[in-house]
Amino acid sequence: MTSKNSTFKRAVLGTAVALGTGLAAGGAGAETFRLMTGPQGGSWYPLGGAIQNIIQKAVPGSSVQVQPGAGIINAIGVENGKAELGFGNSVSTVDAVHGRDPFKAKAENLCQIASLYFQYFQVVAPKNMGIDSVDDLKGKAIAVQPRGNTAEQMSRDLLETYGLSYDDMSKVNFVSYTDAVSLMQDGHIQGFTLITTIPASSIMDLATSRDISVLNVPDESLEKLRSKNEGYDKRTIAAGTYPKQEDDVQTFGTWTHLFGSCKMPEQTAYSITKALAENLDNLSGVVSALKGLDVKQMATDVGVPFHPGAEKYYREQNAL
Repeated sequence: MTSKNSTFKRAVLGTAVALGTGLAAGGAGAETFRLMTGPQGGSWYPLGGAIQNIIQKAVPGSSVQVQPGAGIINAIGVENGKAELGFGNSVSTVDAVHGRDPFKAKAENLCQIASLYFQYFQVVAPKNMGIDSVDDLKGKAIAVQPRGNTAEQMSRDLLETYGLSYDDMSKVNFVSYTDAVSLMQDGHIQGFTLITTIPASSIMDLATSRDISVLNVPDESLEKLRSKNEGYDKRTIAAGTYPKQEDDVQTFGTWTHLFGSCKMPEQTAYSITKALAENLDNLSGVVSALKGLDVKQMATDVGVPFHPGAEKYYREQNAL
């Protein structure tokens, strides 16, 4: 626990320093928006650039500063007034709204703007090793993402539905997807978890060197997850998504969504929501998972209260 908290605090401190630098350089006028995205090299950062252009055209005289971040850090940043907009994973944003770990208090300044695309939680194991269910991972070595990451939190939540914890594993590696693939290729782990769009490139890479299985998450576990966090949503990974995947796999996941400060003027949030809805083709050109997104999906209730401006637009469009 100490390691987890110290890692989380260092992440928050690093982001705070970066935000402070941005504030000193640009200030935060009424028409200046700071948008916290993801690490450079990931999909959130270029998506932020596309949204930057859309907002600046839709809100005359506005300026958008795109900043790196991460789902949990972004929620803290917007809640504390360090940014006006941020990307998040709905499960961790719901945790923020309710004041659950790793958040220390209920967030009262986070309002939903738009759901963008769905990310699938996936549990991968080598085929023909007798690992057919999550509970078969007991006593095995696994890999999850670094502590403080949304996917790592989701891994713990899933294990809990089976009455398991990290203590029940022979070893837990907190590593990147790339490192997890290498560990499984070399036979050092028997399972790894990730959350991303499908098909996941890391799983596809792994499948080129060995046969793998994506584990099914049954309804019983999904119900327990939903009772713990309403940001979780059931999904199916269709047969054929991965090499030699003969059957559909039931799993769960979370929405990548855009949230904003509840203090943002209603008309501003309305204009931003409307502009995004009218430029979905531009966004899907940056992140392919956005292809097919429509206003109804943008208005998906992920368990975070809507900003009044966004809600007004969605109701006008009969999306709510």
